[in-house]
Amino acid sequence: MESVLTPLAYIAQRWTPSPKTVRRAALSAVVMTVVIIVTGGAVRLTGSGLGCDTWPKCTDDSLFTTSEQGIHGAIEFGNRLLTYVVSAAVGWFIIAARAAKPWRRELSRMGWLQFWIVALNAVIGGITVRLELNPWTVAVHFLAANALLTVTTLSWLRTREGDGAARPRVPGPVRKLGWTLVVVAGLLVAAGTTVTGSGEHAGDSSDVPRMPFDYTSVAQIHALFAWAVCALALAMFFVLRVVDAPDDTRARARDLLLVLLAQGGIGYVQYFTGVPEILVGLHMLGSSLMWIAVLRLALSLRERPSATPDIPARQPDAVGVTATV
Repeated sequence: MESVLTPLAYIAQRWTPSPKTVRRAALSAVVMTVVIIVTGGAVRLTGSGLGCDTWPKCTDDSLFTTSEQGIHGAIEFGNRLLTYVVSAAVGWFIIAARAAKPWRRELSRMGWLQFWIVALNAVIGGITVRLELNPWTVAVHFLAANALLTVTTLSWLRTREGDGAARPRVPGPVRKLGWTLVVVAGLLVAAGTTVTGSGEHAGDSSDVPRMPFDYTSVAQIHALFAWAVCALALAMFFVLRVVDAPDDTRARARDLLLVLLAQGGIGYVQYFTGVPEILVGLHMLGSSLMWIAVLRLALSLRERPSATPDIPARQPDAVGVTATV
């Protein structure tokens, strides 16, 4: 009795994507994750968090936004639709990773992890709406989006290397410094949610409850984490030169410093100018770019060579016979 192929296995038998295609699929998931993080912030910043009254429908009687809900309903519903675009990007990566030859099981697992995070965060978003933008669930919603950004970024970076045993490219103390930077940067992102949850943009209006923290105090704590990240990044920049690290690793340390410089400038300007919406949105974009830069730097401290050569891409020809391209 012949075994029944799963849809992914069926596609894998008939299509072999090039390594570049797999990398592009992974990168598309990264880009769309950043987009939905920024647009999710725009929903809150425009006061559209409750533009759709409920979830999973937009109103009790309609799956879609209605004219009565106006621009706020359109903004909120538009952000919900972006979830499907993110899902499509994740799905493309899952298919490409499964069809690649040789099949790298780790990439497939990372793709499915992306899928489950998207599904979970959609539920968290629905709970957030039903709780009328409780700042704690808003914070969890944002952190779950950053968890997705973490996995999509790691998946993208892993498509650019092999599955061989990891080999260090810099001495052990430098690698420890790099992972310390990752931890502190993660705490910086988490601390940012308490600043937002305690301040002006916690929800749609002053009626939305805030986190029970003093805004000035949590902003100062957030700034301390930011300075710690800057100090660690600056230390990495100089240490990598002292140990004569590879050029690409030093370039990633430089890129991180540039992102931190821009992000810090935006953060201080928004704090002293009453946190205008446009700067808060740019700060959210900067947060995502900073996290990507931190992960790129950390993974560049080691290398994983390919154990087997890639197989060239194959596409079905006009008569159904596969041809090498």
